[in-house]
Amino acid sequence: MALYIGKRVLYGFIAIWIISILSFIIIQLPPGDYVSSYIANLAAQGSSLDQAEAENLRIFYGLDKPWHIQYLKWASRIVTGDLGYSFEWEKPVMSVIQGRILTTVLLALFALVFTWLFAIPIGIYSAVHKYSIGDYLATFLGFLGLAIPDFLIALIAMWFGYSIFGWSVGGLFSPEFGTAPWSIAKFLDLMKHLWVPVIILGTAGMAAMIRVVRANLLDELSKPYVVTARAKGISEWKLIMKYPVRMALNPVISMSAYLLPYLISGSVIVSVVLSLPTLGPTLLKSLLSQDSYLAGGIIFLIGIFTILGTLISDLLLLWIDPRIKFEAR
Repeated sequence: MALYIGKRVLYGFIAIWIISILSFIIIQLPPGDYVSSYIANLAAQGSSLDQAEAENLRIFYGLDKPWHIQYLKWASRIVTGDLGYSFEWEKPVMSVIQGRILTTVLLALFALVFTWLFAIPIGIYSAVHKYSIGDYLATFLGFLGLAIPDFLIALIAMWFGYSIFGWSVGGLFSPEFGTAPWSIAKFLDLMKHLWVPVIILGTAGMAAMIRVVRANLLDELSKPYVVTARAKGISEWKLIMKYPVRMALNPVISMSAYLLPYLISGSVIVSVVLSLPTLGPTLLKSLLSQDSYLAGGIIFLIGIFTILGTLISDLLLLWIDPRIKFEAR
């Protein structure tokens, strides 16, 4: 089993290295660079920058070097935790994103827990009570959650909260805690505002997961070992929870490895609509301004979250599935 975990960790480091290369290549694909984007913004504001000043800026930021040289300089600093320098913010990338990482991870984790707490019981009930009114209702809600975009749910929640209750649904902090340093009071204020975006972001994932749990559990319940267990007189709920549910949860746990980074990167529009201080809007802004080190740093972090999520899902599968335990020996 230790060898199995060691292999997964090694594969994770190799994947992180490949992700670092791909993320830097992706942000180099659009034509131009940060200085070109900066000149275009100045032109839109009625200002200008002469060619000599533009070249001096490219030399200052190292943009005159080939992309692979820029990557090697960037990658060599990653080991020390230095993700480079943000051109637009004019400070290190970690200084820009460190305050947003915690809120982003907390939001994603709470949304993931919300998804599990509701999707798994509803999926089990829907499978056990196949073609009942409850099953049809869960199916309808599932398709409804898949059909409605997250940002539209966010807009509806903002309108409903303000029109009915007079609440300002948006942001993760009260005005007095927005720029304050982290403290217990700020954390408690975050918890007070977190539930609205958690419900909004967890809705689509919950809808998909209900369908997955239902389909896999129905497949397990039709297998011969379940029929044999029923013939031996084992109580229905003990039978269902002991083996079929454990087997049906395999794809749910595998999905969770990708749900976590999706909640981080896929919540950009929701974060913009709700004015959430997360990594999503920062990534969008850095891509638009071609702030390569900031965009590359955020994409790299999202890749790390994906690898960590995959590793955690592998360990959870190793814990709940006896077949994987046997293969890992």
